[in-house]
Amino acid sequence: MNISAVRAYFLSLQDAICAGLAAEDGSADFRSDDWDRSEPGGGAAGGGRTRILADGEVFEKAGVAFSHVHGERLPPSATAHRPGLAGRRWEALGVSLVIHPRNPYVPTSHANLRCIVAGRDEAAPAWWFGGGFDLTPYYGFKDDARHWHQTAQAALAPFGETLYPRFKQACDEYFFLRHRQEPRGIGGIFFDDFNELGFAESFALVRAVGDAFLPAYRPIVARRKGTPHGERERRFQLYRRGRYVEFNLVWDRGTHFGLQSGGRTESILMSLPPLVRWDYDWHPEPGSPEAELTEVFLKPRNWADEPL
Repeated sequence: MNISAVRAYFLSLQDAICAGLAAEDGSADFRSDDWDRSEPGGGAAGGGRTRILADGEVFEKAGVAFSHVHGERLPPSATAHRPGLAGRRWEALGVSLVIHPRNPYVPTSHANLRCIVAGRDEAAPAWWFGGGFDLTPYYGFKDDARHWHQTAQAALAPFGETLYPRFKQACDEYFFLRHRQEPRGIGGIFFDDFNELGFAESFALVRAVGDAFLPAYRPIVARRKGTPHGERERRFQLYRRGRYVEFNLVWDRGTHFGLQSGGRTESILMSLPPLVRWDYDWHPEPGSPEAELTEVFLKPRNWADEPL
């Protein structure tokens, strides 16, 4: 179990993604916020590097954060499905990113990769990887959805043909707003508690997923960032961002883990968009592109095999 190698990869991935996004934006760069903290009394200690791009021509806000923290007792969000780990010392490191584009025709995107170790100083520590990436469009395009999922499928193919359909289904199930009874977006891949391939091969899978993010997302951004739009599309984008906020605050286990473990709030909540709106009991006009989003694109389907 080589945690130093995992840390080095996550830091290099943060560098690569920030460089790629800044190049795609072309008008703004990331500012870096290095932080460290020590919390006696059981809270999370450690540090990280949060990078934020704001007010770019393409990205209204993009955050890419690395953190490496540890604590004395795993928080409830981590032990709900692992009661045998309750009370053990823990260590967690990972990269998390959320990208909120300016143009409503460019989808919001999220990715996360993490490694958690419980009882590292014990004879038989427990460890697992988790993460994935998912896409949240405001206006749907079949070629974008197909490209996104085919890229994810290709990244997982070397590790077994069953992983992509399994991780896709897990993504569809996880990124679901139960209080709204609707998906957050068109999905992608999601995995948690993953250690079945052994440490070296599981880590290789994590690297494959991380390295696939930019090839999955940048072509979509490049295709859509110049699409003409007006106030109607902007209002719809801000309205749908409300769903994103609701999921992250109400259902997301990563958010819960960070807050319950006493993590750095500013970095945990960097995923929230800069502007959002909630309109009471609003419904799109029947037959409109806005209605098509929920009627066609927010329905789980096999996008990787979808004909164009």
